[in-house]
Amino acid sequence: MQIVYHIGANCTEGDRLLKSLLKNADSFAAQGIKVPGPSKYRRLLRETIQNLDGRAPEPDTRDILLDAILDDESAERLVLSHADFICVPNRIFEGGSFYGLAEFKLASLARLFPEDELELFLALRNPAAFIPAAYAESNAPSPEAFLKGVDPASVRWSDLVGRIRAALPGVPLTVWCNEDTPLLWAQLIREISGVDPLTRILGGFDLLNAIMSPEGMSRFLAYLKSHPPQTEVQKRRVIAAFLDKFAIADEVEEVVDLPGWTEETIAALTRSYEEDVWHIERMPGVTLITP
Repeated sequence: MQIVYHIGANCTEGDRLLKSLLKNADSFAAQGIKVPGPSKYRRLLRETIQNLDGRAPEPDTRDILLDAILDDESAERLVLSHADFICVPNRIFEGGSFYGLAEFKLASLARLFPEDELELFLALRNPAAFIPAAYAESNAPSPEAFLKGVDPASVRWSDLVGRIRAALPGVPLTVWCNEDTPLLWAQLIREISGVDPLTRILGGFDLLNAIMSPEGMSRFLAYLKSHPPQTEVQKRRVIAAFLDKFAIADEVEEVVDLPGWTEETIAALTRSYEEDVWHIERMPGVTLITP
């Protein structure tokens, strides 16, 4: 079986993407692709890993888990999604490193399904926006307590990606930038589910509907109907044009409010992030989805 882990990251539209995937659950199931609801596996997998505490699972653990997740049905591809698969926001800088729990958690997830083909999907986000957003979702009493001594300027997604590749060298890893997500939404649904590119899907504009004004969304859909794009690139150009004019400011503008952070801080973090993504794109075993 192919088992897909969409592992976040935290604060990157993970649950909204899962909801779009779930809209297609019935049609995907007809193709042997199962997208179970999160209540079927999130607590189950978390408690199983906690109980094992690094030990190898019993030989029948895989079948017991799959029977519970799939309700004794069969599947060729299973999609499991949770932004907290690695950790909750409060533990992102556990031990004074960026996602220091990644190797243990992902190796533990992999050991649960030793006979299956695993795939990982991970959204990245500019640390200038990611760190404040994750801090806001944590229960840390202060930014310093949240960061646990880590210098924001040292945060590199490429470090995390490299560690994931080292921990699970045979597992394909697909990444994308959260900033590009509005342009990639339909493709992400297809890539994660593994359906044929021509398969009709539901929810391909779910994120746009949330960040674009009703007037803009109505005009956008009317434009697509009267001027059907011939390629995915053309469609993304149309999306970008309508977002430029009709995006809801409160939904798309990042508000960074951390003590001591200046415009220079944000600009420096953004430049480092752009260089980091360039580096990730060239890493072996990693697929970067871009507009």
